[in-house]
Amino acid sequence: MSVSVLSPSRLLGDVSGILQAASLLILLLLLIKAVQLYLHRQWLLKALQQFPCPPSHWLFGHIQELQQDQELQRIQKWVETFPSACPHWLWGGKVRVQLYDPDYMKVILGRSDPKSHGSYRFLAPWIGQMGRAPWPGFPSGGLSARLLDDPGHHHEVCLQPSGQHPGGQNDTIYSLTSAGRWTHRACQLAHQHTDQVIQLRKAQLQKEGELEKIKRKRHLDFLDILLLAKMENGSILSDKDLRAEVDTFMFEGHDTTASGISWILYALATHPKHQERCREEIHSLLGDGASITWNHLDQMPYTTMCIKEALRLYPPVPGIGRELSTPVTFPDGRSLPKGIMVLLSIYGLHHNPKVWPNPEVFDPFRFAPGSAQHSHAFLPFSGGSRNCIGKQFAMNELKVATALTLLRFELLPDPTRIPIPIARLVLKSKNGIHLRLRRLPNPCEDKDQL
Repeated sequence: MSVSVLSPSRLLGDVSGILQAASLLILLLLLIKAVQLYLHRQWLLKALQQFPCPPSHWLFGHIQELQQDQELQRIQKWVETFPSACPHWLWGGKVRVQLYDPDYMKVILGRSDPKSHGSYRFLAPWIGQMGRAPWPGFPSGGLSARLLDDPGHHHEVCLQPSGQHPGGQNDTIYSLTSAGRWTHRACQLAHQHTDQVIQLRKAQLQKEGELEKIKRKRHLDFLDILLLAKMENGSILSDKDLRAEVDTFMFEGHDTTASGISWILYALATHPKHQERCREEIHSLLGDGASITWNHLDQMPYTTMCIKEALRLYPPVPGIGRELSTPVTFPDGRSLPKGIMVLLSIYGLHHNPKVWPNPEVFDPFRFAPGSAQHSHAFLPFSGGSRNCIGKQFAMNELKVATALTLLRFELLPDPTRIPIPIARLVLKSKNGIHLRLRRLPNPCEDKDQL
């Protein structure tokens, strides 16, 4: 019996052959991918030929036009140069069309296109999968699904600790970075808090007679509605679904409202005449500083005008992403095919000089009673059938916070630290918003001292 032994030279030859075959296969795959990208780019160029834009690099897109944290300034420049819409090339094979015309906004918001997957996928670890829990009193598809389609619920406070947008990164790579690890810990902390709240309420409902007492209430609170709700198949919501809905609603009133209040106070601080007029209105309404009631909220028209003008200048959410599920034709005859990503630039719309003359000027009289404006010219809470479900509550919250602050303090800007707005999911300031507060005399305290 003979035993054949592979010689080293023959073994090396076999390995070399395998490597050559693998190299050829890789080159072939790369070539196929390059052809696919080229054809896709040609399709995009043809699809967007009706929409002019600044010159872009065939590979790097408009990256040369974008300096760090200069996106808002770039949008304002494009709004003035390119009417209604402008393609923004992220790189050679990826583009999103930015819209900032009220007629264009009305068309898109009147459709049911899904949100852009790339812009929102990193929210899923934070607030769970959307649309799993339909329940009474709100639209089918669950509260999460609706809120995440609106400016009233686009957040970044937990998911972007470094200030960088992770949406353009690979999820696995991002999870290995320090920012990714920080995000994971922050999400776990948020989930633990929500789980504790849910389990505590569940335990309370297990007490004898508590459930019947809750059912007899005329108005249930948010968590009780969820705990008593049933899915379409008759089953109750799972803990995972409950957490997704509760997280969504909790964060709905957090980051966007905080952004809105901060920019409103800054706008009033930089316009003292308007601030004083608001204070006079509030003081005449509340007198000695008593608590605000629901009836008061409809009796402060000038303060409401100033709040709306601040929301126009500083919309809490600067843009909303959509991916066209069907072709669309706009009122001016231009059209876009299925599959194109569009960004409804609320910041661009609110700063569009064709919609708002002198858009950088703080002018509350734009919102004076009886003033005429396009139905989709002012969209701090989005528009259409999927507008922010909590917009009325948010407006009331902004009124209360503004009124009670102005009643007690005079707001002064810090001239050494002027805020620089930057585009994140929520409008932020690159260097923070710094104000000086001067405490005002309290009429009640003065009366007590007499």
